[in-house]
Amino acid sequence: MVDRVTATAETLRLIEKLKEVHGDLMFHQSGGCCDGSSPMCYPRGEFRVGESDILLGVIGGTPFYISKDQYEYWKHTQLIIDVVDGRGGMFSLEGPEGKRFLTRSRVFTEEEKRVLKS
Repeated sequence: MVDRVTATAETLRLIEKLKEVHGDLMFHQSGGCCDGSSPMCYPRGEFRVGESDILLGVIGGTPFYISKDQYEYWKHTQLIIDVVDGRGGMFSLEGPEGKRFLTRSRVFTEEEKRVLKS
């Protein structure tokens, strides 16, 4: 099985810490400038997911959505959600921790592309 979205060990630890404070979480990766280009973490249900969003996968027991437009740009890559020091999106839950989520990516291999199509 090939995952379209994964997370680093540090990201998984931060997700667990945020769950202890905020309960169930969700991520949304939209597009655009400023905060919209970072993966945003919200209490589950606080961000309204619509018809223009796709459930890309689950990281740390947390659903990860992406807008359809962004998916078209990223569909040939695996998204790797990482965390770094610094301030992220002002509405994302990790900000007060002095951390920010960051999307890295790698291009799928030809074999992974075949698996994803089946």
